[in-house]
Amino acid sequence: MASNYSTNLKIELIATGEQAGTWGGTTNTNLGTAIEEAVVGYGNPNFASDADLTLTLSNSNATQVARNLVLNVTSSGSLTATRNLVVPTIEKPYVVQNNTSGGQSIIVKTSGGSGITVPNGKSMFLYVDGTNVTEVTTHIPVSSGGTGASTASAARTNLGLVIGTDVPSPTGTGASGTWAINISGNAATATTATTATTATTATTATTATTASAANNITNSGGWSVTPSGTTLYFNYNGTNVAKLDSSGNLTVKANVTAYGTV
Repeated sequence: MASNYSTNLKIELIATGEQAGTWGGTTNTNLGTAIEEAVVGYGNPNFASDADLTLTLSNSNATQVARNLVLNVTSSGSLTATRNLVVPTIEKPYVVQNNTSGGQSIIVKTSGGSGITVPNGKSMFLYVDGTNVTEVTTHIPVSSGGTGASTASAARTNLGLVIGTDVPSPTGTGASGTWAINISGNAATATTATTATTATTATTATTATTASAANNITNSGGWSVTPSGTTLYFNYNGTNVAKLDSSGNLTVKANVTAYGTV
């Protein structure tokens, strides 16, 4: 009787009385190749084209990519969409590393299963259960760097985050509450005069220490300050009432009082 092969790892199973004088070589290959690949092996499946890739296992105890524990998945070119990595429908764990080019996710699945998505540049510990590909770890406690939850609200609870206290409370498209937020840079259009190119109000600023990031500052009282070239114009209700040039010359439309009371 000829040898046959195990279902999941394709280890050669020698029939009774077979391979007299040669069974040692077969056994060594079973142990040193087939089993070693399954336990600690590092395979390199490659998407040769911008299409799905199918891995297969044949009746052989010789080295096979699909038998390896770790699959370092790469691609010859950039993938333009999420592609499927179809693995054999057996019972086997896989550590899948998505190192493909193009920034795309891959779906590790069996031919008839839905599979698991592995984001680009990430690794996941998966298990083929004979039907579908599943995640091995679905619960990571907070003490191990996870959230210990499968929903956002439960994650916040486990992490001790209270909406409105530790994180902003969303209202519509914005967030409610008062928050000390340091924003650097400029905004093309803003509703406050913190660091805006064009500001419509200054009602949320109690004290301004610099105006270096503002080109136009207005308030609800009718005043605005606008730079133009080397001159700074002071405008009240649509009329320029004073200007200050880069030499320090101040020009006003009415009287100037020195040493008066403000």
